[in-house]
Amino acid sequence: MTHHVNTLTAAIIGSAIEVHRALGPGLLESAYRLSLARELFLRRIPAKTHWPLPLEYKGLKLNKVYQPDLVVADTVVVETKCVDALAPIHEAQLLTYLRVGGWTVGLLINFNVIVLKNGIRRKVLHFDE
Repeated sequence: MTHHVNTLTAAIIGSAIEVHRALGPGLLESAYRLSLARELFLRRIPAKTHWPLPLEYKGLKLNKVYQPDLVVADTVVVETKCVDALAPIHEAQLLTYLRVGGWTVGLLINFNVIVLKNGIRRKVLHFDE
């Protein structure tokens, strides 16, 4: 499974680099999210955009409260940003999506940088069993 996830995250990062190379920094986050989804589609990598993530709190179901930007191959959560700098709250948001959705790997990609590799953070959530 680890090899598959590493291959998948490498393909996502390669797709993001292609989008960044074509569009450059400075656009709206939605432009990067949709362009990344398109690039993944062209590479035959399944991705869902703004996939609703239900949350339950003490018996109360809260539907469509959270929507990760992309869920790739039902395995990796991708949050796209277009900010001056990634902040701890962005990483916390990604980790929350992983925990609530039951995923273990996520990518936080900030497209508002000159060199995209400087805007990528990979997060792995370890579940204690």
